[in-house]
Amino acid sequence: MRVLDCVARLKATQQTVQSASMRRARYFSGFDRLLACWLAVVWAGLSSPGALAASPEPRPPNIVILVADDWGFTDVGAFGGEIPTPHLDALAARGMRFSNFHVSGSCSPTRSMLLTGVDNHLAGVGNLRESMPHQHAGKPGYLGSLNRNVVTVAELLRDRGYRTYVTGKWNVGNEPHNLPPQRGFDRSLIQGDTGSDNWNPSQRYLGLTDQVYWFEDGREARMPERFYSSEFFVDKMIGYLKEDAAQAKPFFAYIGFQANHIPLQAPRAFIDQHRGNYDAGWAALRQARRDRSAALGVIPANAPMQAMSDAPDWASLNESTRRYEARRMEVYAGMAQAMDHHVGRLIAHLRDIGELERTVFVFLSDNGAEASDPFDSLISRLWLRASYRSDLDAMGDPGAYAVIGPHWARAVASPLSSYKFFAGEGGVRVPLIVAGVPGTAPGAIHSGFAHITDIVPTLLSLSGAQPAPPSIEGRRIEPPSGVSLLPVILGQQTRVRPADAAVGHELSGNAAMYRGELKLVRNLPPLGDGQWRLYDIVRDPGETQDLSVARADEFQALQQLYVQWEQVHGVLPMPAGYRYAYQVMRNAVMNVYVPRYGPWVVVVLVGLIALLFVRVVRRRRSQALKLARLN
Repeated sequence: MRVLDCVARLKATQQTVQSASMRRARYFSGFDRLLACWLAVVWAGLSSPGALAASPEPRPPNIVILVADDWGFTDVGAFGGEIPTPHLDALAARGMRFSNFHVSGSCSPTRSMLLTGVDNHLAGVGNLRESMPHQHAGKPGYLGSLNRNVVTVAELLRDRGYRTYVTGKWNVGNEPHNLPPQRGFDRSLIQGDTGSDNWNPSQRYLGLTDQVYWFEDGREARMPERFYSSEFFVDKMIGYLKEDAAQAKPFFAYIGFQANHIPLQAPRAFIDQHRGNYDAGWAALRQARRDRSAALGVIPANAPMQAMSDAPDWASLNESTRRYEARRMEVYAGMAQAMDHHVGRLIAHLRDIGELERTVFVFLSDNGAEASDPFDSLISRLWLRASYRSDLDAMGDPGAYAVIGPHWARAVASPLSSYKFFAGEGGVRVPLIVAGVPGTAPGAIHSGFAHITDIVPTLLSLSGAQPAPPSIEGRRIEPPSGVSLLPVILGQQTRVRPADAAVGHELSGNAAMYRGELKLVRNLPPLGDGQWRLYDIVRDPGETQDLSVARADEFQALQQLYVQWEQVHGVLPMPAGYRYAYQVMRNAVMNVYVPRYGPWVVVVLVGLIALLFVRVVRRRRSQALKLARLN
């Protein structure tokens, strides 16, 4: 076909080559014509390798997913925060921020949806294993790890020709069939639990498991005695990229950071930069972040915000308490800044190897800020005192333990309500940045509803990878339920999904149903009262004005939709009196301490019972002897 085209072009050229002084057209001889055609074909082959074959398909982009842990909505500078996050801010400046993006209220349910695009109940992770009531454990949808009816995006990208890597927190199952090599990753170094110490990889952060489980390429990992988690995870990822640098294939890199999961820890060089930044207290921080977020256009300028009515007045606290509380927040800020610093190291490496401009970045947090304070529980407090320091001067250091607690958690969620575990916006709305997609308007903000299940369809669209088939080896495969974000990112659409599309959420009985701008929400105690409410989360992201009466028809319709959604997704009712903090402690005792110490407890109890029995027998014999003497 190329030769015929060449001949046709030569004939056309011959007919146009004329000289003003020539009276007749000049034509090539047959030999000249054949020679010219041959030279043209050779030139085309030299100037465009493979030109005689079909044009090669353009190489798809590299993809990097950065997952922060327990970050508040306005922790990133580009979302209104005061913490220096220059590298994430730079991604936001050349990409798109999603200011109405939703995840689950806890880590493993979110991560299951991020990897599969399937609702967490259908993926097998209806609840975090640690907070799951025993009535649910092991039932369909409540395995606490990925089931066999889902396929990860890594598997689909590897089929597309990608190199696939993961480092950091995994938390979707430690079973052999759920480790990264069986879930589509070529190389992996992962921490399989909800978290661990950030300085000592073998140190548990709470007594929720019998040990910290680390795996490299599916086998038990040999970890260094000391590291810093954010630095180590980036080092491993850069190492994997260097090892495979000779490969021309695109790569998919997924880093699950532990920052800012408890315990809050960071190098002093980062923490001390924030000294004095939080001396005005949590209410001042919440207001300042709300104002900056509005000024940036992340939230509406006139968006209302709930007051921190349940928090003590900062001025009423004594000086030592204020200093202790401020230092906790300084450590939190230092940990976030350290993570951003190491993200910058990864970006610099990609720039050095010439891959930065063809890499798409996706940054998000797995849920809102962590408000739990393990020191409030007697069992946890005893364990922590035996395992960690908590004094002011040591905060953030190796061997020290810090958390921010509920009041700072509300502040970093500003202007949203609630925090991690709950269905209020502060627990489930998190920052999302997508950068590096050609055609993105720099610094754009999308305020429409988006969901964690949208990430997989977006990555499939970007890469050209095919969705999983309906079944594999006789197993039915759940299809992703989300929608690609690409049309919104490229300015082709103003909505991610139709206005009447509904998306449900449930975690430990805290539930929501989203449709358009509306959100139906229910939170259980201790933060809620178990009653449904209705909010316009575009105009009122802080959930301050209940519309259940003013828009009663929509309120009822969304409740009916939620019931239907619950049935389709196999959501189980929560046991009466469920409290997630109590459940976490109960599960730790039953799943860790009883198996480990149960035999010794039995021995001690048997010994105590035997001792009591002997004492009773002796007492009765003594009484019988006294009666005999009297008689």
